[in-house]
Amino acid sequence: MNKDHKNRITGFLDKGVAEGVYPGAVLLIARGGEVLFFRETGYLSLIPEYIKMKKDTIFDLASLTKPLSTTLAIMRLVDQKDVALDQPLSEIIKKYPLNDKGTLTLRLILNHSAGLADWKPFYMELVDEAPGKRKRLLRELIVNEPLAYRPGNACVYSDLGFMLLEWVIEEISGMHLDSFLKLNFYKPLSLKRTFLSTGSPPPPFRKDEIAATEHCTWRKRIIQGEVHDENAYSLGGYSGHAGLFGDAEEVFILVNMLREHYCGERDDYFKPETVREFFKRQNIVKEYTWALGWDTPSSKDSSAGQYFSANSVGHLGFAGTSIWMDLDRNIIIILLTNRIHPTRTNEKIKAFRPAIHDLIMEEIMNQAI
Repeated sequence: MNKDHKNRITGFLDKGVAEGVYPGAVLLIARGGEVLFFRETGYLSLIPEYIKMKKDTIFDLASLTKPLSTTLAIMRLVDQKDVALDQPLSEIIKKYPLNDKGTLTLRLILNHSAGLADWKPFYMELVDEAPGKRKRLLRELIVNEPLAYRPGNACVYSDLGFMLLEWVIEEISGMHLDSFLKLNFYKPLSLKRTFLSTGSPPPPFRKDEIAATEHCTWRKRIIQGEVHDENAYSLGGYSGHAGLFGDAEEVFILVNMLREHYCGERDDYFKPETVREFFKRQNIVKEYTWALGWDTPSSKDSSAGQYFSANSVGHLGFAGTSIWMDLDRNIIIILLTNRIHPTRTNEKIKAFRPAIHDLIMEEIMNQAI
């Protein structure tokens, strides 16, 4: 990517700060495993003080936890044949009555078509319990929560489903999600700045190395160095749906590892066919875009913009984070921002994100690299 291409992208990235899309951002673009562009802009915090954004700023990745933690762990268990995608929960979680959740399968949950509600303010009830009892109570609440629709008849993006998947991982592996991921992925890949939150930044990180998020009206403070999501916070810092922190370079390492498996360039973490199944749009519900733990581009108004091929996968995070990967062109775009600092009411990124994706893809295709 030549200087002119990089300058146009840099200008657009800086424009996001000038127009109040976000206080700051880090953008990484790669093709075929080669990083073409890696820049930061703006500030990682405005309140209580202005701190410049850096390339290695750690972000609350929000719902990128779903593909980069929970889905990754389920993929591993499926790959090792410890569990099957179409196996009902009642065969996995055997010691607890699951009510009408017992017939749900991992495939339906990963595809957001399992009948589960999107979100519930569980934290309001959990915080009244001792910390050691909260995860058990959460699971009781989900099991007793009525289904929102008949499984397989619709797609509703659901945090609740990924809370259940964390339970599955614990039952099958005998490990907490955090320990499972460190053992199987984060340590072998030498990730130093990727972690699931335990309530505060782990050593050796300081709060001022981490992008600030919202001024939380519930906690009555600017959130920096602790998870923004209230349900994850009430559970000690993370759950299957939120709580992952990391920087752009290490997000790239994880995503590129999956791309290499998909392409058959390696098979050390997964069999390529396992990754291909998870990246495939399932079409359980017609006209919905979900694969397994990942989204695919919609034909209209996609956050990926208009140039990503149909054979692409991606995911968004509420805090202003996103990944999109074109599997035909081997292009990865990682955009990490703190767009909810200091308030979640800022939604300018909804228009900005597809626009910057379009610019990037145009620049790459114009250079024909």
